[in-house]
Amino acid sequence: MENKSVGMLIIGIAVVMAIMVLLFNSVLRDKIGLVCSHGPTCEMYTDVNVQTWISLSIVGIVFILGLFIMLTKPKEKIIIKKVKEKKKKLDLSGFDKDERKVIELLQEESGGMFQASLMEKMGMGKVKTTRLLDKLEAKQLIERKRRGMNNIIILKNS
Repeated sequence: MENKSVGMLIIGIAVVMAIMVLLFNSVLRDKIGLVCSHGPTCEMYTDVNVQTWISLSIVGIVFILGLFIMLTKPKEKIIIKKVKEKKKKLDLSGFDKDERKVIELLQEESGGMFQASLMEKMGMGKVKTTRLLDKLEAKQLIERKRRGMNNIIILKNS
């Protein structure tokens, strides 16, 4: 809700509270008039007056709070938008067939896979796969991250 709406709501509550306090105190004065035999000099009348002023003071504070909230400006919202970088299409023309196949496999696997899985799909040994990945890493196309006894190969441009 906006500050103006909240302020109006609080002011409305303060007005209802004031009406309730005044009604309650008028009924209380009527009851005291029937019960008290001393007339207007009875101490109960002064007690009711003190209670009325305390109650109306609290209602006044709530009313002023409502006015304050209604008249203040809300804080500006800060909106931060994340801009996604567009994926660049890799030019695979300068690579040999094994390098192209590695990049295509990584693209099919959403940009990452284990080195052991890559070796299986490529049908190569450990040494040839490692050398191939070294070349691609030197060209800054992939990144290897150690996970336990295996590496995860991540395509950098995905």
